[in-house]
Amino acid sequence: MRCATWNVNSLRVRLPQLLDWLELAQPDLIGLQETKTQDEDFPLIDIEAAGYQAIYSGQKTYNGVAILSRLPLEPVDVITDIPGLEDAQRRVLAATYGDIRFINLYVPNGAMVGSDKYVYKLDWLKQLQHYLSQQLATYQKVIVAGDFNIAPEDQNVHDPVVWEGSVLVSPKERQAFRALQQLGLYDSFRLFHSEEGKFSWWDYRAAAFRRNMGLRIDHILVSQALRDSCTGCNIDVQPRGWDRPSDHAPVYADFIEHTYQGDFWETDRNK
Repeated sequence: MRCATWNVNSLRVRLPQLLDWLELAQPDLIGLQETKTQDEDFPLIDIEAAGYQAIYSGQKTYNGVAILSRLPLEPVDVITDIPGLEDAQRRVLAATYGDIRFINLYVPNGAMVGSDKYVYKLDWLKQLQHYLSQQLATYQKVIVAGDFNIAPEDQNVHDPVVWEGSVLVSPKERQAFRALQQLGLYDSFRLFHSEEGKFSWWDYRAAAFRRNMGLRIDHILVSQALRDSCTGCNIDVQPRGWDRPSDHAPVYADFIEHTYQGDFWETDRNK
């Protein structure tokens, strides 16, 4: 089973790239962020033609999230808001597929350390922590994927000195990220990669992608049960070099095959 996350930075602009990548990578579940698409304009016909069902929560111009699935199940227990943090911003979408709880996030950027938006981001992350603690108490197999807008460590930053004191790398944001991990969530990428220079976002300016001046801010966090069956996690940088790309690259994690058995997914450790 392959799960993925990708901030597409406008589904209207990036639909051809998304369809190409779905065909190449064949994820079973993928969370999309910054779809920037109202629900009535969501390209459901194109998505279904590619072999995926979709749920989505969007708005015009900003934010927006979607989950695409090719699993043989209808999503249940769908939520579009973190309880206690209901607002007009479309940043959360969660659903259950078999016994897998998939939570798709687009965490606020924060704008600038000390700003009102930064305070909002920290409060948002506190509410998220409370919500995820409840989810982990309810579901054994939890995947939390998305654009977290946090580079957890200096090795996730192309130049920590240049970025010091900036949003995305501030101590309070990193502390909030660690608090999520302390709930029992594991950074699937770090299970397999310890090296520096691996990023998922590059600014459009200053030839940042060509010079690999990026940040790793897109993550797939997994609960203990899925950590034990995770066989790899990677960042696919190829789409970042395509024509009219998103400034983010997709991140995907692979798991030992889960076979659908009626009302639950059974892990086949021989595959």
